[in-house]
Amino acid sequence: MHRASTRILLTCAAIGVGGGLVAGASGYLAAAFAAFGPLFYGLTAGSHFLPSVVALALLKRPGTGLLAGLIAGLVGAAFAPWWFWRYVGTGLLVGVLLEIPFLIARYRRWDPWMFYVAGGLAGLVLAVGVFFALGAEHYAWWAWVVALVCWVASPVLFTWIGRLIARALERSGVSRNQPTRA
Repeated sequence: MHRASTRILLTCAAIGVGGGLVAGASGYLAAAFAAFGPLFYGLTAGSHFLPSVVALALLKRPGTGLLAGLIAGLVGAAFAPWWFWRYVGTGLLVGVLLEIPFLIARYRRWDPWMFYVAGGLAGLVLAVGVFFALGAEHYAWWAWVVALVCWVASPVLFTWIGRLIARALERSGVSRNQPTRA
């Protein structure tokens, strides 16, 4: 981040902590889905998108999605230290994937559709990774269609929720640059 103020860093930290709490709880739900309903495992993936989307939509600054995702990964890992790299890696990967469209636009455009396209494509990237990790040959084609829909729909849903949260925070004045008084 280029010349990030303390306000930006603390806002990213607060968003990351809140998102990490959601991701930490979602990790246990993901484990249950993986054990009892692996087709629906992707439904929990969207929770990792929440902090990065909120940070990008609220602050509209380069690197804020990546920083909030990293902090969320660190906080989420506190709930399941044996999955430390899974949480941190997912937070970083999601942050990077969500920032790509805005980077391409040189951080000059913040159109809503860019958030949804980024969320859907990032979900697809994660789905392909899981597709190969779980062994595609063990499942029927229709099972992968169901799983793919879950993996893409969940990030898009959480992108929508994240944008709603960002708008509510913006209305409350969180993102305003207010001078401090001594």
